[in-house]
Amino acid sequence: MQVLVTGGAGFLGRRLAARLLERGFLAGADGRQQPIERLVLLDVVAADGFADPRVQVIAGDITDPAVLAQAIGAETMAIFHLAAIVSGQAEADFDLGMRINLDGPRRLLDRCRAVGHRPRVVFTSSVAVYGGDLPAEVQDDTAVRPQSSYGAQKAIGELLLTDYSRKGFVDGRVLRLPTISVRPGRPNKAASSFASGIIREPLNGEAAVCPVPPATRLWLLSPRKAIEALIAGHDLSAEQLGDSRTINLPGVSVSAADMVAALARVAGEAAARVRWEEDAAITRIVGSWPGAWNTSRAEALGLSGDQDFDAIVRAYVEDDLGA
Repeated sequence: MQVLVTGGAGFLGRRLAARLLERGFLAGADGRQQPIERLVLLDVVAADGFADPRVQVIAGDITDPAVLAQAIGAETMAIFHLAAIVSGQAEADFDLGMRINLDGPRRLLDRCRAVGHRPRVVFTSSVAVYGGDLPAEVQDDTAVRPQSSYGAQKAIGELLLTDYSRKGFVDGRVLRLPTISVRPGRPNKAASSFASGIIREPLNGEAAVCPVPPATRLWLLSPRKAIEALIAGHDLSAEQLGDSRTINLPGVSVSAADMVAALARVAGEAAARVRWEEDAAITRIVGSWPGAWNTSRAEALGLSGDQDFDAIVRAYVEDDLGA
């Protein structure tokens, strides 16, 4: 089996690649586990650090048909589409967001249609597809009303994948990811970047700013659980998914204040390095996202989230702190 990971040089892409190589197999079209013979990592920059002979690295633009022709062939039976422009950047640069977040998946799906081999495609979506006047707990049938360009682009991508699946061009599944926390490294341009920064920076001995009010609620998932969900979501059969190709992934509903309190329980005085300075633009975007959603369907399909935010902080300490 050949597997493609778009965004393969990114944070989640690299972790997913490492886990796939360690695992060594994925479900094929017939549901039986098949060995991963080649893992293609596509990104705008070359993914490095992989010495495994099964890995092929491609650096190129996801919207370039020649690049997609190189990345997707008849042997490509599994695709994890992670490549995207993050929320804050997509809001600031409308054209870039539309090109990568909308034209990218459309051209990827068209390439699959042209090859005619009906691969399994995992499309990562987001809490940002929701917005407006939301219930305390979003349900599977809650209307999608994105309040940002990023959310709109993800919502359109969901519909595209569902229709290409209906037509039999791909066997797709949409996994709506909660905000991922705690991400290692440095802050990025995502509106939700602070959800990692207010934990990561204090643990590294640095000051951090929380740009949203303390009562702002977020729906969060650790990198560990996100990778588990991507692989488990891929291995679900079309029969298990039924008519609905979209799954709201389990997560933890927690306020910004509760996040800092969890940091204090796990790491004591580190929490004192967080200060509160509201940013109206970030508050508007993040405040439009759901703080919790019903995940009974995901759980019935065998997907799970973290126990609580304390566990998420501990996972970062164990997996990434000082790496």
